[in-house]
Amino acid sequence: MKRLLFGAACAFFLALPVAPGLAADAPPREPYGIDLEGFPYPYPVNLLPLVNDGEQLRMAYMDVAPQQPNGRTVVLLHGRNFPSSYWAPVITMLTAAGYRVVVPDQIGFGKSSKPSGELHFDTLARNTMALLDHLGIDRADIVAHSMGGMLGVRIARAYPDRVTRLVLTAPIGLEDYRLYVPPTPTEQIMETEDRLTAEGYRKQLETNYALKLPPDQVAPFIDARFNIKASAGYPRWLRAFVSSGQMIYREPVAHEIPLLALPTLFIMGADDHNAPGRANAPEALRPKMGQNAELAVTLAAKMQNARAEIVANTGHLVFLEAPDQYRELVLEFLGK
Repeated sequence: MKRLLFGAACAFFLALPVAPGLAADAPPREPYGIDLEGFPYPYPVNLLPLVNDGEQLRMAYMDVAPQQPNGRTVVLLHGRNFPSSYWAPVITMLTAAGYRVVVPDQIGFGKSSKPSGELHFDTLARNTMALLDHLGIDRADIVAHSMGGMLGVRIARAYPDRVTRLVLTAPIGLEDYRLYVPPTPTEQIMETEDRLTAEGYRKQLETNYALKLPPDQVAPFIDARFNIKASAGYPRWLRAFVSSGQMIYREPVAHEIPLLALPTLFIMGADDHNAPGRANAPEALRPKMGQNAELAVTLAAKMQNARAEIVANTGHLVFLEAPDQYRELVLEFLGK
């Protein structure tokens, strides 16, 4: 009888939930490939063969047709820390309004190849034009986010006859980060990034991006970053990821933005103070970095045909945090 009572007591206590601080180690993450094999995208993904610096690569993209075409195309340019799948609600918004929507993963990101060489905005711009040529698209509107904003500026400057309108959604690169941050060796950055944990990354996103999204909307970003660590190709992914950070630092576009002549709309989260490299800047300079809404207003005033809209109570992911306001601003601007 004592053995029966003891066994029942053990079963009872084993069935109790474990206190958070005493939880066993989390199970290992189901691995993805470094081209996000196993990570779902909202629409079919195609692959365009490309050659960059003599290396055979493949550029992934979604090409989504509207049910009632208006004859126009929008290209969506993703940020550094996000797979292009996060554009899903914007794709829905634009196709419902009649736009064909082309959504590439730039080389080095998402489901596209990870090159062995360095990344450069000029190369990414050429790749994007090669994709439009492949699809038979002469002109398009560009809607860009974060790092994609820097690329959008470079594309609009290099190929002004190919871009009709430009929407810069919480873009980075509105200032030259070299004025604040000393150069950092690539190997040092790789070591720092490799030590980052999933929880540390979550906190980094919440802090740097002033996130106001529920955890279930943040989880895919963390999965896309950390479920690849078990892949044999992870070192190659890591080097490409760090190269993208060095590209942002070494190839500023802030001086090019006032030269843009095409219609341009900045959509800024009022609480977005993202500034790549701030942690490596001297402490006295850090508060001066990332005044993004103010920078956008100042730059727009210098441009021929631009305006800046500031969305209250939103951070870096303004199109996910304030979808209704974002839809109204974008469709009104593109419809002119």
